[in-house]
Amino acid sequence: MTERDVPFDLLERIFHSPPRLAIVTNLLDAPRGMAFSELRDRCSLTDGNLNRHLKTLAQSGIVQIDKRFVGSYPRTTITLSVEGRERFMEYLGALEAVLHDAARRLGTQTAKADRPESEELGLATT
Repeated sequence: MTERDVPFDLLERIFHSPPRLAIVTNLLDAPRGMAFSELRDRCSLTDGNLNRHLKTLAQSGIVQIDKRFVGSYPRTTITLSVEGRERFMEYLGALEAVLHDAARRLGTQTAKADRPESEELGLATT
C-alpha cells in the first residue's frame, strides 16, 4: 500500500472530536434514538457541551434532533441519520486503513532496528 492508497481525505474532522465520536458511537445501536439525558450521561458530557456538539452534528446532517412534549414534559430525542450512519461507516473504514498502514510502517521500522518494543505495544507487524 502506498501513501496514496491510505484514504486520509475520508477522515472527516467532524468525527475526530472525542465527544462527537462518543455521541455517534452511542447512537449506532439506538435505531429509535436516545433521550438527551441518556446520551449526556453515556458520553459523560454537560448539557451545554452536548448541546454544542449536537448542533454541529445536526448542521452536518449526521444526527436528527426531535423536540416534543410528552404529557407536559419536554423530551428531546437524538437519532443518527441514515446519511450520518453511512458517513460514519466510511470514516471507520478509512480510519482502519490509516491505522493498519501506521502499524505496518511501525513494524517495518522496528524490524529494521530489531527493537522488541513493538511487541510490548501489542502492534501487529505483518
